[in-house]
Amino acid sequence: MSNERPTAEDLRQGLTVEIVQGDQDVRSEDQEPIIGEVATIYEDDPEGPTVELKNGVVGHVKSVVHDE
Repeated sequence: MSNERPTAEDLRQGLTVEIVQGDQDVRSEDQEPIIGEVATIYEDDPEGPTVELKNGVVGHVKSVVHDE
């Protein structure tokens, strides 16, 4: 995947993604991203698609985490 944020169409349940919670500033350099598996995909948004992780955290996808 490129450096661009994925779209909701690029995502599927079970993928591991890096997100920023919706109520936090995605431009903040202090912000630690949350990494987890996608449970539910909601919609595209200018800040990245909104997803709910299996642990219940909701946020905007920054990137997909690839297995190394």
